[in-house]
Amino acid sequence: MKIVFIIPNMTGGGTERVISLLSDEYVKMGFDVAVMQFAGYEHAYELNEKVEDFSVAQRSGGNPFVMIRRLIAMRRYFKENPDSYVFAFCVMGAVFSVMTTWGLKIPVMVAERNSPDSCNVKALRNWAYRRAGRITFQTADGISYFPEEIAKKAVVIPNPVDADMPEPYTGRRSRRIVTAGRLHKQKNHALLLEAFADFSKKFPDYELHIYGEGELEERLKEQAARLQIASRVVWHGFCPDVREQIRDAAMFVLSSDYEGISNSMLEALSMGIPTISTDCPIGGARIYIAPEKSGLLVPVGDKEAMTGAMCRIASDEGLAERLSAGAVQIRENYSVKKIAERFLEAAGI
Repeated sequence: MKIVFIIPNMTGGGTERVISLLSDEYVKMGFDVAVMQFAGYEHAYELNEKVEDFSVAQRSGGNPFVMIRRLIAMRRYFKENPDSYVFAFCVMGAVFSVMTTWGLKIPVMVAERNSPDSCNVKALRNWAYRRAGRITFQTADGISYFPEEIAKKAVVIPNPVDADMPEPYTGRRSRRIVTAGRLHKQKNHALLLEAFADFSKKFPDYELHIYGEGELEERLKEQAARLQIASRVVWHGFCPDVREQIRDAAMFVLSSDYEGISNSMLEALSMGIPTISTDCPIGGARIYIAPEKSGLLVPVGDKEAMTGAMCRIASDEGLAERLSAGAVQIRENYSVKKIAERFLEAAGI
């Protein structure tokens, strides 16, 4: 049997990180594994050399003939690999997979990776999900967005923690607040900048370090200038070694309006970085963060609550140490091996 992951591209992000981890684990288990990109060629994360790296990327730009050629290439691949089991890790990947495996008796399992309410093609998505054999969700809350005929196929599987994560930092932490993620409206970096501006009035010796790139970068830099904090905000762009760079940070802050599960938050927790997250739909942060024990949760969009949480960690060394010690427990509970096995069980493999 060949496990085939379907993804638009592998250019960086939480879903791409999970695929790189799972594909490596399945190779170790003895499976044939492929990663099929349908909208790109590049890789931000290294794949195991035994993973087949296959692309049918033909950017359509809305051109229906280009899209048809891409679908034909996918169907040709599945005809040549009739022993495939498809793991579609995005909405359009699910749609394309259902279409191109039609009549081939190739099972399709979908992994819902974001807040279902954020999808802008819900009717098309639900059509594909009805025809998939199994749908995995990162949280139980995500299932509630769907009708019964889809929900009955659902199983909850959270994200894994990379076994190669750097060990938790044990020295004196730097005076750096860090975050990592695409510079996209969903992540609401604007909220974090506003909270940091208020925080800086009490703690002027801290810096905010932002890892990630995206379409809002210039607008966010302009906001930092307006808030008079530009000299204390450092923009790193996409960094493959972000984990090593942030491990001694004073705290990690996730300001998203919605998430499936933030892998950057998960990695911060596993390294013992005191972590603050918005308690956003669909509840992914709540799976990993026990408030006051392994992290702090604040309401979505609440600048005062976020500022207050940042001030608490900066002013209370005992709290920071307690959160750090509680957070690292997720390394064992959510290992790649355990999560990979749960995907196989859901697929009936």
